[in-house]
Amino acid sequence: MTSRWAVAVAPERDVTIHWRPISLMFKNDVQPDSPWFDKASRTHGLLRVFEAVRAEKGEAKLGDLYTAYGRRIHHDQNLMFDPAEALVEAGLPKKFAKAMTDVSFDAAIRSGMDEGLALTGNDVGTPILGFTNSAGKRVGFFGPVMSRRLKRTDALKLWDGIMLTADIDSFWELKRTRTESPRFGKRP
Repeated sequence: MTSRWAVAVAPERDVTIHWRPISLMFKNDVQPDSPWFDKASRTHGLLRVFEAVRAEKGEAKLGDLYTAYGRRIHHDQNLMFDPAEALVEAGLPKKFAKAMTDVSFDAAIRSGMDEGLALTGNDVGTPILGFTNSAGKRVGFFGPVMSRRLKRTDALKLWDGIMLTADIDSFWELKRTRTESPRFGKRP
């Protein structure tokens, strides 16, 4: 939901999105005996594919690939999809699917994570939003976490509010209990 919000707001606020990885496998040190291991391992493999694309093609198609992943995971409820299908949908060669098991991309994943966590600290999850505030300082926040897509006016209000909080050095956190599960709506 956060990615869809950022993509919708970006052209209206002259924002360029730079996609960075965060591996819950690495972040949470998920071990093989964990009930979360299979999911974390799978999504970590998808990040390897993502970084393989970045290494050869740059950032231009990463948003499209992230969207293709999201359609399958969130709308289709299918974490075990063939990454080659998502690559083709994003206009990328199937060959990048081989990176699912290629540990050589783990360094790039760790580097991307370090970039985000340097802005927020380590006691956060995903998503992380990083940007430059009005004073030119790089700042970051965990979130926002939303349960549904926002109308245009609300999306812009939220962006503008977050940008205002980024100017307050002593601002740390807003949170409330989740009262509904995500509602992803129509498959984009």
